[in-house]
Amino acid sequence: MMHTKTVAEMANDLAAKKYSSVELTTHFLNRIEHYGENLNSFITVTKEQALAAAKHADVQRQAGKAGPLTGIPMAQKDIFCTKGVKTSCGSKMLDNFISPYDATLIERCNQAGLVMLGKANMDEFAMGSSNENSYYGPVKNPWDLTRVPGGSSGGSAAAVAARLAPIATGTDTGGSIRQPAALCNLTGIKPTYGRVSRYGMIAFASSLDQGGIFGVNAEDAALLLNVIAGFDEKDSTSADMPVPDYRKTLNDSLTGLRIGVPKEYFAEGLNSQVADCIHEAIKTYEKLGAVIKEISLPHTNMSIPAYYVIAPAECSSNLSRYDGVRYGYRCEKPKDLIDLYKRTRSEGFGKEVKRRIMIGTYALSAGYYDAYYLKAQQIRQLIRQDFVEAFKEVDVILGPTTPDTAFKIGEKADDPVSMYLSDIYTISVNLAGLPGISAPAGFVNNLPVGMQLIGHDFSEAKLLNVVHQYQQHTDWHKRMPEGF
Repeated sequence: MMHTKTVAEMANDLAAKKYSSVELTTHFLNRIEHYGENLNSFITVTKEQALAAAKHADVQRQAGKAGPLTGIPMAQKDIFCTKGVKTSCGSKMLDNFISPYDATLIERCNQAGLVMLGKANMDEFAMGSSNENSYYGPVKNPWDLTRVPGGSSGGSAAAVAARLAPIATGTDTGGSIRQPAALCNLTGIKPTYGRVSRYGMIAFASSLDQGGIFGVNAEDAALLLNVIAGFDEKDSTSADMPVPDYRKTLNDSLTGLRIGVPKEYFAEGLNSQVADCIHEAIKTYEKLGAVIKEISLPHTNMSIPAYYVIAPAECSSNLSRYDGVRYGYRCEKPKDLIDLYKRTRSEGFGKEVKRRIMIGTYALSAGYYDAYYLKAQQIRQLIRQDFVEAFKEVDVILGPTTPDTAFKIGEKADDPVSMYLSDIYTISVNLAGLPGISAPAGFVNNLPVGMQLIGHDFSEAKLLNVVHQYQQHTDWHKRMPEGF
């Protein structure tokens, strides 16, 4: 059962020649063929390309030129431009767009010898918390096919949870890696803003978007982060800082580690059974020698209103390029230029994208910029300051990733505000530009619960270490959904 192994185990097996990359890749392609349609987790499956890459990986290994992840299959979120492959961003607007170049993240994965199985389904332009906003239809949660996997990176999360891919990339603008990781029983890391290049990643909100990873456990996430992290001169927001080997510190002791638990994260709105799972996780950390301290992040309740001004404002600006002129969808027989713009955009964008463009355009319009956008940016600074103060007293912050387990498909479709509230614990991390990780912490009614750990700038190694140690003493992350 190759698919039940971790990436680290697969890498060891490939090195020991227990099977070839072609055999491993074929195994996952067969699983995608068998289960993929049911989950709707892939937009494009790149079968021929994957087998060719796997063949090349085997040749490299034979020649003694293999890296740690050479020949390991993976899924890429369909937001990363991939040369010669449709890159749709889950939208009708880009349904016909074949990217002429590779995003830096794709380039680095290719150089490391990873094998792309396909492009994973996602909320249109990464806007959503449930993966119901895709032009290609909703993705289903492998733990319960009537429920959402979380969004916007739900396709990536569902694919890894059902072991249709051993590892996958995602992007996180307000929780879009951590929230699906929590709802699908995965380890999902959103690195510090600037740690992973955004070049070739289709923009939603440029000051918030960050690429990251879904893995079965922290060690697998560390392996892939070693590949994709690092400075990129093509991205002006990329951090020019050395990248540590994230695997090196996984086994560091947690004795004396100071864990902050924000009281605001355990207030009204949190499912009490989810809270119980998090409290159990805290007890495990105490046994491992960590010191628990209650802290306060007083501006937490302002994160959602601030985010839903800043993100739509930036999306309104970024999405103005989709006008039917240069690339992407174009309406039929436009009467004139204005008709071309209007019909292309109204036909090419889905409901949630239009909603956010409208909010953002309003917030940036004359007379409202100071009242909304500027005010939201000031609140953003207060939120960041809360974290700065907290990290003077603690090393990491722990709490729930989501207020509840996965909800039913369609349950919140007509209530966008209720949908937005499902990101209450994740959004402030993006506003502050900090790294965050979600890891499996239990089950409520057979549905996964995730705990979130937040670190100070560029402390990904510490977060992975803290989760890895927890995973040495628990087995939540080893559980797989039935039927897969």
